[in-house]
Amino acid sequence: MSKNNRMHRNINIRNTFFSEVGFGISANVILLLFHFFIFVLRLKPKSTDLPIGLLALVHLAMLITTGYTAMDIFGYKNDWDDITCKCLILIYRLVRGLSVCLTCLLSILQAITLSPRSSCLAKFKHRSLHHSLCLLLLLWVFYISISSHLLISIIATPNLTSENLMYVSESCSLSPLPHPYQHVFSRLLTFREVLCMGLMAFASGYMVLFLFRHKRQSRHLHRTSLTSKTSPEQRATRTILLLLSFFMAMSILDSLISYSRLTLHDDPIFYCIQLLEAHSYATVSPLVFISTEKRIIIVLRSICKKGVSS
Repeated sequence: MSKNNRMHRNINIRNTFFSEVGFGISANVILLLFHFFIFVLRLKPKSTDLPIGLLALVHLAMLITTGYTAMDIFGYKNDWDDITCKCLILIYRLVRGLSVCLTCLLSILQAITLSPRSSCLAKFKHRSLHHSLCLLLLLWVFYISISSHLLISIIATPNLTSENLMYVSESCSLSPLPHPYQHVFSRLLTFREVLCMGLMAFASGYMVLFLFRHKRQSRHLHRTSLTSKTSPEQRATRTILLLLSFFMAMSILDSLISYSRLTLHDDPIFYCIQLLEAHSYATVSPLVFISTEKRIIIVLRSICKKGVSS
């Protein structure tokens, strides 16, 4: 793809991209180790610990796959065949879909945790881990099934130039579907994104409403400073609301960039922006979780005590 050959010559874009990936991998490894030690040390778990731990693992896999694909984008590898292209892009889409579904599940679980006893969501509070995993699997299967057309669309194009192909890497491209199928899959993709965004928006709205009511009741009852302190549930809610807002903003930006690439003949500048934007959530989310997690001190103390006693 000669029109994109200048991408791997741009040192600034290359260094920025690999710095983002490397930083994201390091942050997700730390977050994953933290949740591993929570399990090993048998600390009291939260309902969101499993989704957050899985999210760190998924983001780690996604960033590693992206880093390997970027080696081809920036000119380190140019010998991929059709099977390699399909496998790498499909693996990336699988883990990206799992990231979206875990974020959706995380928002739902936190909304359930906050729900009062009189709420219709209260009956889901005591559901087992099995139910959460089943819901995650259901969302994931639904999400990735709509991306099944990639098995046909991803092709190896190491030495071809065509205006009809969308650039993925130096060796791989995305071929357009026949015109009737494009409309079908575009509607399915729109429905999928609207459904996932709708679930997140509903959970976010529910949590915002809860925080607003709690703040208003606190002012009305003139609680003491001891009882008016922010609870762990409220801190977790604010963290998840921050991440959901960031995730939805990045998803909207990604959709706009994808549309721009289609309408502006796949301009490499938009592709570079999309590369950096697409992985910002995987890089930022572990930093937010780590910065707001107070149990890290407890975990470090427990590890130090075990190290001294041994």
